[in-house]
Amino acid sequence: MTTTASPQPAPAPRPTGPQLTGRSRPSAVRERPPGDAVSFWPSTAKAAVLIEALPWLNRFHGQTVVIKYGGHAMTDDSLREAFAQDVVFLRYAGLRPVVVHGGGPQISAQLARLGLESTFTAGLRVTTPETMDVVRMVLTGQVNRDVVGLINQHGPFAVGMSGEDANMFTARKRHAVVDGTPVDIGLVGEIETVDPAAVRALIADGRIPVVSSVARGTGGEVYNVNADTAAAALAVALGAAKLVVLTDVEGLYADWPGDGDGAGQPADVISRLTATGLERLLPGLASGMIPKMEACLHAVRGGVPQAHVLDGRLPHSVLLEIFTDSGIGTMVVPDGASA
Repeated sequence: MTTTASPQPAPAPRPTGPQLTGRSRPSAVRERPPGDAVSFWPSTAKAAVLIEALPWLNRFHGQTVVIKYGGHAMTDDSLREAFAQDVVFLRYAGLRPVVVHGGGPQISAQLARLGLESTFTAGLRVTTPETMDVVRMVLTGQVNRDVVGLINQHGPFAVGMSGEDANMFTARKRHAVVDGTPVDIGLVGEIETVDPAAVRALIADGRIPVVSSVARGTGGEVYNVNADTAAAALAVALGAAKLVVLTDVEGLYADWPGDGDGAGQPADVISRLTATGLERLLPGLASGMIPKMEACLHAVRGGVPQAHVLDGRLPHSVLLEIFTDSGIGTMVVPDGASA
């Protein structure tokens, strides 16, 4: 009997390219019609960005960066997400980020819901014991948990803390100054000492500390502390390589609001200045910028090599400052610094 062999299927085409190593092609290439040319410009541009970051990755690897988080970046959902991504990127890139946050708008909103008035004197919130209860609840119980949750969507890194924890911040009572006269504004504090041991332990464990700006007094009282001031004090205590302060302007402006030459030009942002140069400018600054620039001055005078004020309304502003040659915002450096 004669048997007829069953027809054999044609051999599969030999794989080429990335398939040889077990990798799949990017979907954009795989879906491209045969014969179409592939443009490598987008990939080249991405590679150029990564290469530009290389010296900065090398310079700041293993270094601590303290970031003061606040302003519009804290209230806009897309900016909140971008900030969380930036912080986790720093962690994966080998830096050691620490976040210090305020929460002024959230405090004012909660006070309004409770029928309590928000009162300010010389730019500082008048903080009665009743108001302090709300401040403590909002900063530590609400805002801190929100920031921790945002970061932890990208990895189990963030741990929330208050300045009260382990007596990290110890403060004394602060008075506002109105027309040269001290005015009692309640439980508003000025940081006297910082014990960074608990933060150091978290950093050593690979965590990202997230700190609310509440402090203890020596008598057990609790103080509301400006978050810019708290971030600067912690940066000095940790020996940070950078202090980064997010705000709602592009940086420190020269001749604000601009149009000094009558040509309708906006004010220019000062990209770099020394501690002495900043000290000369401080008396003429707008009240909202004074605590931020004072924080930068305190940081660099305390040994932090660089302090920056950045526009938190710009997505990924932290990464743009740290990992690009040009940087953004205003950088303050110690007198005589070469970089």
